[in-house]
Formats: sequence, C-alpha cells, structure tokens
Amino acid sequence: MRLLAIDYGTKRTGLAVTDPLKIIATALETVPTHQLLDYLKKYTATEPVEAFIVGLPKRLDGTDTDNTPHVRGFVKRLQAAFPETPIHWHDERFTSSMALQAMIAAGSTKKDRRDKGNIDKVSAAIILQSYMQSEPGLR
Repeated sequence: MRLLAIDYGTKRTGLAVTDPLKIIATALETVPTHQLLDYLKKYTATEPVEAFIVGLPKRLDGTDTDNTPHVRGFVKRLQAAFPETPIHWHDERFTSSMALQAMIAAGSTKKDRRDKGNIDKVSAAIILQSYMQSEPGLR
C-alpha cells in the first residue's frame, strides 16, 4: 500500500505518492481542487492507499496562515469520504521554495518552473519525503 501526500490549495492541489514499498516519494499529479475528492476516489479504487499525508501550512512563528482554515476544512471532507484511511498532518513550511530549487537543480526549464501546478506536485513530493524521513517505522 502507498502513502499519498496532499499539498492543498484553494485553486489546485499537488499530489505525490510512495512506491508500494514506501521507499521513494514521487510527484503524482496536480488536480483542480474542486475535483480533488473525485480524483482521490478514482485513484484509491485502483491503488490502495495506507494513509494520507496532508501539508499543514504554518508561518515561521508556528501560527496559522490564511490557507490553514481551508486545509482543515478539506481534511474534514477527506475524513468523511475515507473514514477508514488515517490522515497525518505534516509541516509544509518552505516546501514551495524547496520545490522551485529542486526543479532548478534538476534542470527544468523556466517555462516548467512558471507552471505552478508543477511546483505544487513537487511540493507534495517534498512533504511526503520529509514525512517518511520523520517516521522511524518508515526508515
């Protein structure tokens, strides 16, 4: 079973998954947020997901951002849609800037880096990789 990370945004949401052995985090897709739950239902129908990892937006001082209430609202809908699947929060501070730097290091073009959807799914992969490294049972 896989872990699936969610970098939630009000317009679009980046997704990343692990391989079935939970060794590697890979960017999966960027989905328009209004289609997110339908996408996740279709995805989980063919790929078993052990848990959802949701990026929790916080400011440097640890307080909520303007997007935090939206993410918390989404997680309530996610719990209702997938009551048997655990949901884990993970700090998402700096993931967008880390994603941009990772894309530059990988040699992506300026056009690819301007596509915010690409940054969203790479951010989800960074959230997932960070979560995997922080969990002793996954190392």
